[in-house]
Amino acid sequence: MSDTREPDWDLKAAGVLRDQRAVYDTMRERCPVAYSESLQWSVFRHEDVMRVLSDHETFSSTVSEHLSVPSGMDPPEHTAYRAIVERYFSSERIATFEPICRNLVVDLVQDLLERGQVELVADFALPFAARAQCAFLGWPSTLQEPLIRWTQKNHAATFAQNRKVMSEIAREFEGLVDELIEDRLEAGAKADDDITASLMHDTVWGRPLSHEDIASILRNWTVGEIGTISAAVGILAHYLAEHADLQSQLRAEPSLLPAAIDEILRIHGPLVANRRVTTRPVEINGRQIDAGERVSLMWISANRDGRAFDEPDCFCFDREVEKNLLYGAGLHVCPGAPLARLEMRVWLEELLARTDSVGLVPGTPPRNAVYPGSGFAKLPLLIQ
Repeated sequence: MSDTREPDWDLKAAGVLRDQRAVYDTMRERCPVAYSESLQWSVFRHEDVMRVLSDHETFSSTVSEHLSVPSGMDPPEHTAYRAIVERYFSSERIATFEPICRNLVVDLVQDLLERGQVELVADFALPFAARAQCAFLGWPSTLQEPLIRWTQKNHAATFAQNRKVMSEIAREFEGLVDELIEDRLEAGAKADDDITASLMHDTVWGRPLSHEDIASILRNWTVGEIGTISAAVGILAHYLAEHADLQSQLRAEPSLLPAAIDEILRIHGPLVANRRVTTRPVEINGRQIDAGERVSLMWISANRDGRAFDEPDCFCFDREVEKNLLYGAGLHVCPGAPLARLEMRVWLEELLARTDSVGLVPGTPPRNAVYPGSGFAKLPLLIQ
């Protein structure tokens, strides 16, 4: 048995709901490996997270009862499936997508300028993420709103830990993908040569990807795109609104944007955590964990650990890039990082080039997102 089943913290406590990042900072110092009823074990320190990432034999990624390709797999399955996924984020494919991405960003930024005062999450972050997802995958624009609603339902069910609803939501997405596949099968040779159609022709170990494989790949991309990218958009805009000097510097020197984006998203991460499950009893930082228990890697906290980053709350262009866990590390480092970096760079290039200032709305504070989301649920801004 583990050394205690008394909870060290509560994911749904008022303080966590109000400002989860601040609570994670406290947990990192007070109880760096902590037990809760919602998550089981959570690891808050950079060194401990890296240890888990480096030992997939003890800390397996096969956590979910649903197929998760490739993030919920271990080698050799993970190796085979990841090789398929990585091809869709090649430098050539990302370069081809850049003008498409830029065009949709320009339309949305122009709309922000016309409004002046906006609620960035609803007016830009979610529409941008959904449009980018549909454009990248070759999906019709009519799916944008359903995808946003699906992502929001998925987040709510994950927070509630309602496994019945989570299963229903997973099946709902599989139904959506089945329709997309059926459309392409009916079109035959006339089907568009998009990513979804291409996945239908991919093989693993000599067999075609199953519908379940394809649905899982696309579901993971959708959660990553709409959930995480929309969170990152809000975090970046909020940080620049609070730091006018940096905003002005980046407006004058847009070549600094890639480094600035990674550093801002280290300070305030868009993805809260990923999970592992133990395959055998193990000790982490003095806590005994049984086999078969879930372990959450708290990216937000690890990236703010003063043991890994001097003055972790301060913005610095000269950080050791390899320590930044924004896109994870090891076997499961995010394969979609090239696409995410493109989208973040392009939207800030266009926002800063077309505005004189981005600021907070006096008297109307932002509202923080709650687990499993990060960033902001509401972000009022003045765009001029």
